[in-house]
Order: sequence, then C-alpha cells, then structure tokens
Amino acid sequence: MSDTLTAIYEDDTLVLEEPLEISNGSKVEFVIVENGKSRARRAAEILAEIAALPHERKTDPFSGRDHDRILYGEGRTR
Repeated sequence: MSDTLTAIYEDDTLVLEEPLEISNGSKVEFVIVENGKSRARRAAEILAEIAALPHERKTDPFSGRDHDRILYGEGRTR
C-alpha cells in the first residue's frame, strides 16, 4: 500500500488528519515533507515533464546518434 497523508505536528506527536487504513502492528515507512518548504512530486508529474521534452532532430549538433563516437572515439563502436 502506498498513500499520501497529511498530519499536524503537535507536542512532539504527528496527528493524522484522517485515520490510517492498516492493521495494528503494521510496519510503515514514511518521508516527512514540510508544506511550503518543498513539494513532493508524483511519478505522473515527473513522467509528464519528461514526455514534454523536445525530440532529437537530425539538425541537432549533438544527439544520441553520437553516443558511440563520443565514448569510443572516431570510427569505433563497441
């Protein structure tokens, strides 16, 4: 199970705004992100940003086509 929850920190205790839907004794892992200081990004947002990047064009001075030449030298491939 993976979920995003909101809590208030009061008197050295995190108080959840909504109850957890897990059984007592369950081991959980969490990351604390303080609102207003940083923003956790969802995978869908990151993938959308990557998808919006421009594609390579044949006129680009450097592209993935130059991969082997840059790594192994002129005229050589793996």
